[in-house]
Amino acid sequence: MTSNYQYNIDDYLRHSAQYRPDKTAIVDHNGERPTTFAQINNFAERLGSHLIAQGLERQPILLILPKNMEAIGCFAGVTKSNNFYTIFDESAPLERLLKVISVFAPKLIITRQEYKLLPELQAHLQNDAKQELIPFLQVEAIPSLPIDESALAQRRCTHIDTDLLYVLFTSGSTGEPKGVTICHKSVIDYIEWVSSEFGFSEETVFLNQSPLYFDNSITDIYSTFKAGSTLHLINSMWFAFPAKVLKYMNDHHVTTIFWVPSVLCFFVNSSAVEHFADQLHDLKQILFSAEPMPNKQLNVWRKYLPQCTFSNLFGPTEITDICACYHVNREFKDDEILPIGFACANTQLLVFAPEESPAKDAAPQYRLITPDQVGEKGLLFVRGSSLSLGYYANQAKTDAVFIQNPLHHNYLDRLYNTGDIVAYNEHGELVCYGRADSQIKFQGHRIELGEIEAIVSGHSEVKGCACVFDQQIGLFYTADHDLDLRSYLRDKLPSYMIPTQIVREEQFKLNVNGKIDRLALKAKLKTLVHSGKH
Repeated sequence: MTSNYQYNIDDYLRHSAQYRPDKTAIVDHNGERPTTFAQINNFAERLGSHLIAQGLERQPILLILPKNMEAIGCFAGVTKSNNFYTIFDESAPLERLLKVISVFAPKLIITRQEYKLLPELQAHLQNDAKQELIPFLQVEAIPSLPIDESALAQRRCTHIDTDLLYVLFTSGSTGEPKGVTICHKSVIDYIEWVSSEFGFSEETVFLNQSPLYFDNSITDIYSTFKAGSTLHLINSMWFAFPAKVLKYMNDHHVTTIFWVPSVLCFFVNSSAVEHFADQLHDLKQILFSAEPMPNKQLNVWRKYLPQCTFSNLFGPTEITDICACYHVNREFKDDEILPIGFACANTQLLVFAPEESPAKDAAPQYRLITPDQVGEKGLLFVRGSSLSLGYYANQAKTDAVFIQNPLHHNYLDRLYNTGDIVAYNEHGELVCYGRADSQIKFQGHRIELGEIEAIVSGHSEVKGCACVFDQQIGLFYTADHDLDLRSYLRDKLPSYMIPTQIVREEQFKLNVNGKIDRLALKAKLKTLVHSGKH
């Protein structure tokens, strides 16, 4: 790197490959295959050279690969050629892949020889008259491709930091995939902050939990490239066996984890933390994000791992993973809501109370809520370099949530409406009460379902819970036996907030990102409501 500023996220990998070539960068195959920075950079240069030779620049590349070194090497190779990627796991349903392909229109698809759906996918694409024929590249061929150093150097000269790095597809409310576009500048801005905030270095050892198509994984990957750390990738199925994962962490001296709360809670509920925490001598940092972290389970982690720091990171995919952070620095009761804290560097968080527009077709009106207005709830908006460039090939959805700053109209100043309901507490920290679409109006009252969940989570025998709404409030919980939660809640909530349907689950179904599958619970509630059962 010739300056302190990076225009291309690939600068991180090239620097680590140059100055620490023999340092282990990625360990996959459940600990059996270490790959050095020099080796992964070499792999990436071969793919990058190939993409340049194919005449591809600033074009979409689709990866259908499992969580392994080759997938991360493809991220880097696409980057070196100044193209952009999206990734899907090999378990992705064919129907969803075809929907994404119709939106993303990739110029190349990279898969493995063993990909089971490959013949069927190719047949669908060949028979689609509307679809341009897309070439395929098998990842096994990449190590034998030639490197063109001159072409790579020339391509770096054409790169600017607002070029796209990746597109992550999320499901919209209609079930149609939305492609969140993120540029190099946004990821560089975030990685600079998170690496500095948590002191990532050559000594840091990450254990990845998130799928590579989930935005939390960018913290693990690109922080590793920047700091010269080591990143361990293990089979996602291992997380069903907490003792096995904790033993792996001990054996491989893991220092830092960034996991979703559902997994952290499962490790507590299975008693693995209680029984094996004393073996985690090297673990120092526990970060979590993507859904609320119940204080009851967090308090168990804090009790058994007093040497660790705990941080609640908050943010949607549209703001490059994280926009707020709270370092847990005081005690919390089991039924309290953990704050999301304060804005990350180079990011501003604004809380607005939506107000009625004077005219029917007028733009929405917003009133700013300030930190001295403790407890007043509003919608969270974000501004800064972290913002997505919008939804891929979908201007209408982009315009709906990326809006002009309502505080002025003097120049273009975009904000992202997160759709989250927040309020300042007495410490000036932001507290998130859930999604605006989980704020319901029931019996004339506005209710945040997240508040009910926080109270229920405080019950000593509840292991996990989730509230959903469909004509009635439904509470689903996990515990070792049936609990009289209705009586428990009578002393803690007004009558209109007490769920109508209370159902114990043996265990929650999780979605592909490892979070509680609320759509499945809502469907179950709908069935209960329509059947008239209580």
